[in-house]
Amino acid sequence: MSVIYRNSMNVIGKFVPEKLQPLWKHPAGPQTIFFWAPAFKWGLVIAGLGDLRRPAEKISVSQSGALGITGLIWTRYSLVIIPKNWGLFSVNLFVAFTAIYQITRALRYQHQQAPLEAAKATSSDVAH
Repeated sequence: MSVIYRNSMNVIGKFVPEKLQPLWKHPAGPQTIFFWAPAFKWGLVIAGLGDLRRPAEKISVSQSGALGITGLIWTRYSLVIIPKNWGLFSVNLFVAFTAIYQITRALRYQHQQAPLEAAKATSSDVAH
């Protein structure tokens, strides 16, 4: 299978413009998983940006926390592996930032609701 893949990449490489050849031949370029994994991971960032419209009470802090932590871990990892993978770095940084922002929204909402719930409980106790 690797022979077929290598031959295919050599044929496709002949059609890549000269200006893009350095990217094409880069150790983390389009011929490797180092390129495609981060490229597809941008879907998580797009989903996270779409969730910015989600009401704060419907945000899962644990899910956003897991995304944020893995985003930070992989952001660090992308700088210690060889070759350094700046595509992986940037996508994971955005995953972490969107998750941290969502956590902030959810916690702020929960903090604002606590006094309202306490006031509601007090007013219902007085009514009885």
